[in-house]
Amino acid sequence: MSSQLKNIEFYLEPADNNRLSSLCGPFDENIKQIERRLGVEVAHRDNWFKVTGQPVQTKAAMDILKSLYIDTQPIRGQINEIEPDNVHLAISQANVLEQDAPAVWDQEVYIKTRRGVVKPRNPNQSQYVANILTHDICFGVGPAGTGKTYLAVAAAVDALERQEVRRILLTRPAVEAGEKLGFLPGDLTQKIDPYLRPLYDALFEMLGFEKVERLIEKNVIEVAPLAYMRGRTLNDAFIILDESQNTTTEQMKMFLTRIGFNSKAVITGDITQIDLPRGARSGLRHAIEVLGEVGEISFNFFKSHDVVRHPVVARIVEAYEKKEEAERKEKALKEQAYKQAKQLKEHGE
Repeated sequence: MSSQLKNIEFYLEPADNNRLSSLCGPFDENIKQIERRLGVEVAHRDNWFKVTGQPVQTKAAMDILKSLYIDTQPIRGQINEIEPDNVHLAISQANVLEQDAPAVWDQEVYIKTRRGVVKPRNPNQSQYVANILTHDICFGVGPAGTGKTYLAVAAAVDALERQEVRRILLTRPAVEAGEKLGFLPGDLTQKIDPYLRPLYDALFEMLGFEKVERLIEKNVIEVAPLAYMRGRTLNDAFIILDESQNTTTEQMKMFLTRIGFNSKAVITGDITQIDLPRGARSGLRHAIEVLGEVGEISFNFFKSHDVVRHPVVARIVEAYEKKEEAERKEKALKEQAYKQAKQLKEHGE
């Protein structure tokens, strides 16, 4: 109802046409995204802004605009451009879209690297980072785009630069998602390198390409298939196991028992994206069941509303989750009907 609408007027200081242009985006695209996703109207002239909408969303829109305007501050004389994904992340961080999201979360949790500070974007990420910093073994489970791998790599780089560990080890199981590793050129390590590209990309962003290459040459950063872990004890290392949903139960147990003194392990995966052969049990699923009560191990579960990529990615993940849940229920009903029919037949005989 219109009587429930609220108007907030404010000025963004200091007035700077270039920064204001960056904030609003080409043809006011950034403003339109805020209006569309929060259900508000934004009027503006020069550095004067007026937001109209429901009280909570109106206040959130004002806070987002002020925060993004701060982000436009020049770096080395260059205005920082506000992109659509910056707006999306700011809206997600405001927690005004998900009613079940915690209202308050610890914004003091962050990771420092030489290239800058990596901050969590939502409550689940904040808890995930806190658990990585305070537990020797941490699981991050959830859909793509929730920052599981990126934050794990950031924590590994931070630990290495503060000399808490002597090396970083990145690994994943050699299981194809539809493709065949055998047709790729090179040995097993070279075959698996493309599958570890998200880990490489995060390392390059935080350390720079040349430094990463030097550290790999010195074996300070090691990238290896999971099969190469057998028989090793990994001391003074930060180990990341990516795509862990594609480990078998034996591989997961083998990996977890490789962890040595002064080492930390982060295991990431998505239990809806298992590429194991039919009948094989996922080591990640099994670990969740078996290790859930072990106090020294933390588990973080991400949902579609934790996705920090383009807004449509969250909706895609949510659509698949709904479809898979419906299929699970249908399968359970069929199994129940089959059992009942079998029991009736046995009683009839």
